[in-house]
Amino acid sequence: MTVAAVVLAAGEGSRFAGPSHKLLANLRGRPVVTWSVQAALEAALDETLVVIGAVDLADHLPGGLTVLHNESWASGQASSLRVAMDWCARQGHSAAVVGLGDQPLVPAAAWRAVATAATGPIVTATFGGKRRPPVRLDDSVWPLLPVTGDEGARALMAGRPELVFEVACDGDPVDIDTVEDLGHAADQ
Repeated sequence: MTVAAVVLAAGEGSRFAGPSHKLLANLRGRPVVTWSVQAALEAALDETLVVIGAVDLADHLPGGLTVLHNESWASGQASSLRVAMDWCARQGHSAAVVGLGDQPLVPAAAWRAVATAATGPIVTATFGGKRRPPVRLDDSVWPLLPVTGDEGARALMAGRPELVFEVACDGDPVDIDTVEDLGHAADQ
């Protein structure tokens, strides 16, 4: 059984009114996306993938990972998730732990906890009792994921709650969607 870490980083970031794309915004001396990717890499799963699209992040990503480009990024998160799951299927992975490029304060320990949980086909991290990525998706649920729209695993989790199990994690799951969110993350 092999497990891939997947960082979704293809969106436009339209709510962010800063001078750059939100994933390239400076957080403690580094672009936001580098924090998320570093945590995924430090989780030391079998492969780490980053799905890019709206903005070219390649120059800001470290070595040791696979970069996938989602040509259909504007159609929503479901298309990025599909790009990643199709890659994982071709590589023979049996599960994928999916997180977001705009969640810089989710630590590697959360990625590992979700990846190694011994419960069902969908395992989600919880932070302070609230479900947030990363989420492990076993290959048995990949065909059930939406293929269009701006929701990924969340839609499947809502429609099939019996498949979902939770793992309490430490960290801060703040999404950097606005300049204010960036300020909150910088203060943590």
